[in-house]
Amino acid sequence: MKKYYNGEFTIKNLGEEVTLYGWVAKKRDLGGLIFIDLRDRSGIIQVVIDPENKNYNKAMEIKNEYVLEVTGKIVERQSKNKDIPTGEIEVEISELNILNTSDLLPIEINGETLSLEDTRLKYRYLDLRRPELKKNFLMRHKITQAVRNYLDENEFIDLETPILTKSTPEGARDYLVPSRINNGKFYALPQSPQIFKQLLMVAGFERYYQIAKCFRDEDLRADRQPEFTQIDMEMSFANEEDIFKICEGMFKRVFKSVKGIDLETPFERIKYDDAMSKYGSDKPDTRFEMYLNNITDIFSNTEFVLFKNVIDNNGVINAIVVKNNADKYSRKNIDELTEFVKKYGAKGLAWIKYNDNELSGSVVKNLSEKETKNMIDTLKLENNDLVLIVADKKKVSQTSLGALRNRLARELNLIDDTKFNFLWVTDFPMFEYSETENRYMSAHHPFTMPKDVNTLNDPENCYARAYDAVLNGYELASGSVRIHDREIQSKVFDALQISEEEAKLKFGFLLEAFKYGAPPHIGIGFGLERIVMILCGTDNIRDVVTFPKTASATCLMTEAPNIVDDKQLDELGIKVK
Repeated sequence: MKKYYNGEFTIKNLGEEVTLYGWVAKKRDLGGLIFIDLRDRSGIIQVVIDPENKNYNKAMEIKNEYVLEVTGKIVERQSKNKDIPTGEIEVEISELNILNTSDLLPIEINGETLSLEDTRLKYRYLDLRRPELKKNFLMRHKITQAVRNYLDENEFIDLETPILTKSTPEGARDYLVPSRINNGKFYALPQSPQIFKQLLMVAGFERYYQIAKCFRDEDLRADRQPEFTQIDMEMSFANEEDIFKICEGMFKRVFKSVKGIDLETPFERIKYDDAMSKYGSDKPDTRFEMYLNNITDIFSNTEFVLFKNVIDNNGVINAIVVKNNADKYSRKNIDELTEFVKKYGAKGLAWIKYNDNELSGSVVKNLSEKETKNMIDTLKLENNDLVLIVADKKKVSQTSLGALRNRLARELNLIDDTKFNFLWVTDFPMFEYSETENRYMSAHHPFTMPKDVNTLNDPENCYARAYDAVLNGYELASGSVRIHDREIQSKVFDALQISEEEAKLKFGFLLEAFKYGAPPHIGIGFGLERIVMILCGTDNIRDVVTFPKTASATCLMTEAPNIVDDKQLDELGIKVK
């Protein structure tokens, strides 16, 4: 059995006889001496063999990615490499055994890879040999270990919940699994362990956690995969303050363990409405300013038709000020920004530049002297400031400018990447209106406790005891106080236009359980991959998933999903349209 890792030796180990294993990262022949960088998961160590050595001819055969067993003595290197931990030493080979050979690799794995991502995903087992990716997965391991240890110390019990369960279509699409034994019926893969973890509270476990696999059949993006891992928690006899304290303590442990950083707690808190009005996002990046400014009142008596129509239709006018950067944005650049905000539903983007106490831009000629003066004073404009304005429905105006705010911060390097800004976003809306369903849907899930039961008949002004954990503009977690009272649950179903029959069909076993002494309980679920992604300094979630899917939810390595033969379909009672 292998006893050592190659990257753990230093100058302190001079003179030791060791047997090492690994892959050939690089081979160099320098004037007869052969140098080999032998790589394992811990890093590389240089081994050397001279022409007088009995193994020299065998060493001549070696190529990159051969698998070797070498025995030798650790000696001091004449030419040291300060960039690696083993850079002061090398191993003089006395025994050499080639354990396996390797064909020429289809991708580059040493140094900065130029291989296309699709090719890397096809040969993912080779891509995972790259030190950059190996480092990510060692980080992921350390994070999960820190989480497990912390939650165990805080008396949470690690319990598994089913993977094959019942479809409860209230949220993203389910992945369905046909039943062979019960033809015509289907299991669903869980979008989260939500119902089961609540049942565990009814069962009296009081504190549960699980690092759980979850599945959602939805469109993918850089920070989303069809299957993902959730740090899932539930507590009985607790409230928001309790879960905030537990989660903040968990992150203090994780950051100290894997980054050596002492996080400040408690985390900042902001209500949903305030986050949207100030940042244009329910997951705001607070590492930079450039806040949204509601300037609707400035134009309350405007004669500018565009702004007047928006106000008359209960819309709002929001602006962001790009300080001292107006000269960096030409008309062509602003046209690009206009197309960007249109992706978020905005009809257009008005712009104004302020220089030498004068305004210029797309809408200035339509504004009165009083309006321009009020805008200069309200926005505290200074030379070379650029004002970007979206006049639209409230949500469109906020969301589009919030996305633009993030884009501009990246373009102008306003973000300090060394900062880790956590915050809790609280008081989310209880409901959101679905144009496709033509009804109000749960903004979180239908078991979320409303802040005020009396507002259930006013869905636009009904708020939930729900909260998100946010880090640097990423939503890390979502949670809520759960409904444990049958009467309140019934009222929520009524507000969602879910009939008693439909509720029984979808959630009957949970509602039945609530008849038998359900305790007050509260929970949260953290996206593990997003946590790892941020701590590893990447913005691509595929960099922290061992065998990820593409944006079209396919695995290029295994060619999944794929067709199955007719016999399998017949057994399942299924015919493909």
